[in-house]
Amino acid sequence: MPAARRIPAIEAILGACMVLVGSLVAQAQLAAPSDPPPLEDRDAFVAEMAARHGEDPGYAGRRFDLMQRLIQQAQLYGDGARAAMLLTGRHDFVLPGDRDAAYRDSPLSIGFGQTISAPHMVARMTSVLAVEPGHRVLEIGTGSGYQAAVLSHLTDQVYSIEIVEPLAERTAAAIAGMVEAGHPAFGGIQLGVGDGYHGWLEHAPFDRIIVTAAIDHIPPPLLQQLAPDGIMVIPVGPPSVQTLLEVRKRQEADGTITVERRDVYDGTARVRFVPFTRAPE
Repeated sequence: MPAARRIPAIEAILGACMVLVGSLVAQAQLAAPSDPPPLEDRDAFVAEMAARHGEDPGYAGRRFDLMQRLIQQAQLYGDGARAAMLLTGRHDFVLPGDRDAAYRDSPLSIGFGQTISAPHMVARMTSVLAVEPGHRVLEIGTGSGYQAAVLSHLTDQVYSIEIVEPLAERTAAAIAGMVEAGHPAFGGIQLGVGDGYHGWLEHAPFDRIIVTAAIDHIPPPLLQQLAPDGIMVIPVGPPSVQTLLEVRKRQEADGTITVERRDVYDGTARVRFVPFTRAPE
């Protein structure tokens, strides 16, 4: 299909929950979900997550510890990215049987031949994107919704496309449930199903684009839909191993467009993502 479309079931679920968010926040007087949590104090962070969402202290503490390791490894940087990763419980996005493994730094299967990326990869890609409030962000490959949820703490305009319709529907229902349970930031995520190669022209241009599947080139439609001065992060290479690229689109004063590519790991590491799936021609 030429572009992403809204799944009717997703639209109905998220639409209902987005209406519900206002009353939930007003009644519970919750802190704004994107307010930064304590970044340095483990006990204060765990206590705040329990106050905001009634979160299990065990999960919150393990998440804090993991994020501290990722900061030390220079995978996670920038206060915005740090706060977004801390605010997003990975255990909510894995399969039920994998919840105890959620804070291991490794990918996990989410069914349908797809995986949830390792936390260090989500951290590095989020850090490189440097999303700011008001940015319009496009994600190709919704998967479990974890990366989109992280980004929703940085901007209220997250558009995510998934080509596997049953996975998209399951993820939409899960996110809707989390919105109702007290995570209103997730209500800013718009989900679509379709061939992400074509982007989402209806909502372009995008200040940031993130691709979470491996492809051997940068799709021209995505580059076209990237706004001037925008950033795209994309794994490029063969199915076995890829280079994680930061792509910047520049517009000169005379209107000339240039594209800069940079290896995020400066040649010190390669990455491995699931293959980019295309719709049949």
